[in-house]
Amino acid sequence: MVQKSGGDKVTRYLVIGMIVFVVLVGTVFSVMSNKSKSAAIPSSVSKADGYGIVYNGEVKNKTVDIWEDLQCPICAHFESVNGAYLTNLVNSKKAKVVFHILSFIGPESVLAANAVACAADEGKYLQLQGYLYAHQGKENTGTWTNASLIESASAAGVASDKFTSCINKGTFLDWVTNSADAGSAANVSSTPTVKVNGKEIDRNTEYMDAAAFKKAIEG
Repeated sequence: MVQKSGGDKVTRYLVIGMIVFVVLVGTVFSVMSNKSKSAAIPSSVSKADGYGIVYNGEVKNKTVDIWEDLQCPICAHFESVNGAYLTNLVNSKKAKVVFHILSFIGPESVLAANAVACAADEGKYLQLQGYLYAHQGKENTGTWTNASLIESASAAGVASDKFTSCINKGTFLDWVTNSADAGSAANVSSTPTVKVNGKEIDRNTEYMDAAAFKKAIEG
């Protein structure tokens, strides 16, 4: 009887141990899930749109998706050719326009992405994006730091205590990761990448020709 009782105790302790383990694992996954759900994102960002910064979300007949890296030299050239048109496209509300910020190139891409997200939260994404492209330095050579991004934003007309705090705290760094993951899920492997209603326009003929780009967007 003593041996049976001892065996029962061992079995009971094993069962209790397994229950505790399962509860702990469940708690960890719950915490991780809640952290993911509560990651800060700019007010104009849509998770359903691949964590992109959305303009004219009410427009249903045409969606233009643009993936870019703020350190990408070709993106800077693309902006110089098509930036004014895209701003007009946003302002005229002719299309839903979604900017997806990626960070392929390195840590300065991440800092710049956080910065434009902070600007987007104040309705000034396009202003800072255009300024950063116009003053783009060589990749990962120290051009973009929190301090230089704050200074650049001020020159671009984005200056507030809220914005400065957002930069210094890295408020949207988790969003930068989410955006990168969404880009991978969408099989975007280079920047810039432009799609109209889910179909990529011709990279060879329509990206860097302003007239061809406009025609590709408007049909």
